[in-house]
Amino acid sequence: MIRDPWEQGLLEAAAFDAESATLEFDQARSWLRAALDGPMEPLGAEVWVLDPGLEQILLVQHPWRGLVPPGGKVEPGESPRQGAARELAEECGLRPQLLDRPAAVAVRSFHPDLPLTLSLSYAAIADPAEPLTPEPGQPALWHRLDEGWAGFFPQDPDRVRQYVKALRSGAAA
Repeated sequence: MIRDPWEQGLLEAAAFDAESATLEFDQARSWLRAALDGPMEPLGAEVWVLDPGLEQILLVQHPWRGLVPPGGKVEPGESPRQGAARELAEECGLRPQLLDRPAAVAVRSFHPDLPLTLSLSYAAIADPAEPLTPEPGQPALWHRLDEGWAGFFPQDPDRVRQYVKALRSGAAA
């Protein structure tokens, strides 16, 4: 399949981040290699914002997805990393530096009517005392990692905890 240079660059950035992600879910790397041969849905990117003690995560109350990490669709002209940082700033008003290595890669559908696409999760550390400026109708809150949360992706709490365990052990560096 022939792609324009921008789209090809975006997919190369996504493939690089997918390969270097600390965790892989849903056989995402294999899925991406196969998906690169055809048209792709927009990529998803999110940020797992953790407190310095790695005991809390920042979540957004999405209108129908429930509690989810800040994130969304990667827009034309940006890499998945840039899209994740932009979404975090838009949804919470925070601009912490994302950790160098992506946290996770997964394959997801962000709505029951949408096909599967690649989702890249990045991580950042932020101070929970820093003021949040969420989007109207989507409050943001800090939530303890030792408690579950109700969201569209029920596996998210365990996946984030798995990443935190890797961070604590140094395996996510």
